[in-house]
Amino acid sequence: MTIREVEHEITVHAPAAEVYRLIAEVENWPLIFPPSVYVEQEPLGEGQERIRIWATANGTAKNWTSRRTLDAEALRITFRQEVSAPPVASMGGTWIIEPLSDAESRIRLLHDYRAIDDDPEKLAWIDQAVDRNSRSELASLKENVERATSQAELTLSFTDSVTIKGSAKDVYDFLNEAQLWSERLPHVATVSLTEDTPGLQVLRMDTRTKDGSQHTTESVRVCFPHEKIVYKQTTLPALMNLHTGYWLLVEGPDGVTTATSQHLVVVNTANITGILGADAGVPEAREFLRNALGGNSRATLGHAKEYAEARR
Repeated sequence: MTIREVEHEITVHAPAAEVYRLIAEVENWPLIFPPSVYVEQEPLGEGQERIRIWATANGTAKNWTSRRTLDAEALRITFRQEVSAPPVASMGGTWIIEPLSDAESRIRLLHDYRAIDDDPEKLAWIDQAVDRNSRSELASLKENVERATSQAELTLSFTDSVTIKGSAKDVYDFLNEAQLWSERLPHVATVSLTEDTPGLQVLRMDTRTKDGSQHTTESVRVCFPHEKIVYKQTTLPALMNLHTGYWLLVEGPDGVTTATSQHLVVVNTANITGILGADAGVPEAREFLRNALGGNSRATLGHAKEYAEARR
């Protein structure tokens, strides 16, 4: 049996306790780790918890379940996959945060794993995925930890909601059936949706802007019938470094559904002037993104409202 053990590390300009907190609080993962799309957390007591992770590996959307042990005093988090995604037979590891000074830390990420059937080709695939994801995770963690301590104004989060006299199921069906959006939504020019694993989608589409231009985006979506769809864009417009969001549906006892769209965006400052003009800055970029993303989401919710209310 071949068990591979590997280690990656990076140094960040941030206090060790803050780095530990960002890794321990899994709701941060889609924001700080590029492969992560969505994470669910189940406390088990005594510093133990179970987490379910939806993420990409070598460009493929996958999900798995891990158990973690958190040690805030030692700044250490160990993890072991309970349910691994093929071709992984087993995988575990440790996050170790080492303070170098009051303002600088070293992050070490250890992995051990083996492949199904001890297959050399599968092991090579895992080697590649672990190396790529670990390097990407650590680089992104460094960037986002350092940004969080000095550039909070680059992060924008907002919601829009509508009240729909229709069932959550019908609203969910409209949002879930994104392969039909080019027929149902005026701002969507073309769309492609794949769903190799039920409830785990890859959505690629060309979206029209008000000035008549188009931009291409690709997202991984995690779908929870008939309550929620969570997504993360893996191909982004030029004005964003990160974009995550969700559609949330809450149906009341009267059959009326509240549908909410949420966005969380990190502004890409390098492209502000090229897109918005020489005089534009972060405030203008925030306003532009709020209006553009919110406008598209409100339009989508409006058409979902018509669809659901027509089926009441």
